Amino acid sequence: MIELYDFVIFASVAALVFPKIFFPALGSAAGTVASFATLGVAFVARPVGSVLFGHFGDRLGRKRTLVSTLLLMGVATVLVGAMPTADQIGVAAPLLVVAMRILQGIAVGGEWTGATLMAAEYAPKPRRGFWSMFASLGGAIGSALALATLLVTRMTMSDDAFLSYGWRIPFLASVLLLLVGLYIRGSIEETPVFREEIARRGAASAPLLEAIKHQPREVLFGSGVLLTVFAFIYMVLGYMISYGTAELGLSETTVLSITILASVVIAPAIVLGGALSDRIGRRAVIIGGNAVAACWALALFPVLGSASAATFALGACVTMIIAGVTYGPVGAFMPELFHTRYRYSATGFSYNIAGVLGGAVPGVVAAATINTYGSFAFGAFLAVLCLIGLGCTIALGETKDAEMGSGDGYGRHRSHRRNRRLVKDENALPAHRMR
Repeated sequence: MIELYDFVIFASVAALVFPKIFFPALGSAAGTVASFATLGVAFVARPVGSVLFGHFGDRLGRKRTLVSTLLLMGVATVLVGAMPTADQIGVAAPLLVVAMRILQGIAVGGEWTGATLMAAEYAPKPRRGFWSMFASLGGAIGSALALATLLVTRMTMSDDAFLSYGWRIPFLASVLLLLVGLYIRGSIEETPVFREEIARRGAASAPLLEAIKHQPREVLFGSGVLLTVFAFIYMVLGYMISYGTAELGLSETTVLSITILASVVIAPAIVLGGALSDRIGRRAVIIGGNAVAACWALALFPVLGSASAATFALGACVTMIIAGVTYGPVGAFMPELFHTRYRYSATGFSYNIAGVLGGAVPGVVAAATINTYGSFAFGAFLAVLCLIGLGCTIALGETKDAEMGSGDGYGRHRSHRRNRRLVKDENALPAHRMR
């Protein structure tokens, strides 16, 4: 929750404030594009964070790595809140903001994976889908909290005061959440699954390379599973805030209120997706979510086109509900794909490659595509991303019955039935053959 509060508060303020205080010389349209480019660099940095923190997460443990990600994110966020504007220090201001956003991206690149693995590796198999979705649920709550803090700040001061110092308050306030997070993470023990792996085989020297060597197919297709989720969530939390105010003429408070509502309704959708995956399977839920998302992507901007608060709320909430149901099973599905020995690295890398393609690219190209070709063309672009995610999920097998321990071998989601047959065959062999 705390990590995503920090990450989303940047995205929301970038949509409302950064074009005016960090990119004023570019004009309104170009300033907006530049602001969303600062969001994009964080997604590009996320795979770097996944490699860095994944390496140490697989070698030193999940707990130590999670403390590091939280500290890095917290420091970067507070420094953004204290950043001088372009009027004060010139071109150095946007460059420093980009640098802090890169640090945020590196931190969040290792965050979701570590938090999810803590839950997944502790969870009992029959309800692993439910328990593993709590890291994603925390992200949704953090998003809503960030937007609510921004809305309260915006509503309690004038436009000039908000542009002068009010936008900084949500950034600086995150230091309180940082202290809470450090206390919580300091009290968590390392997962038994990781301790067992280290005791049996020791730590991998290069976990990501080992993952690519042994499970290249899972790394490749796993990178596409979350395209829809990232595209939909960051459309609502990023570009649609700017689109609602600049293109549809809605007030900032209206757009922020609706975006908070959308961030709230995604929470039960995540819970539903995670719980449902324990009953019908992770793959089935994700496939269904991607299929519905592809259809909705084509309808989204025609719905928004009426430029009313009601249709904007409908578009934002439906988008987030679809993303939430699809997101719910991922907390179990992604870790179940990979062996314990390199699970942190492989899961984080696949997850964050999807973040670059699904989270960064749509936000960067949205304004230019809509201005040049119209909103339906951008909806078609989103639909293509959803179809790619659908195809990648279909290419992977079901993981619901996989074991999280190290003894189950590589590629369990493809070979679970085969492994059971091998065990049965081994039991039928004479004792000397088994030896």
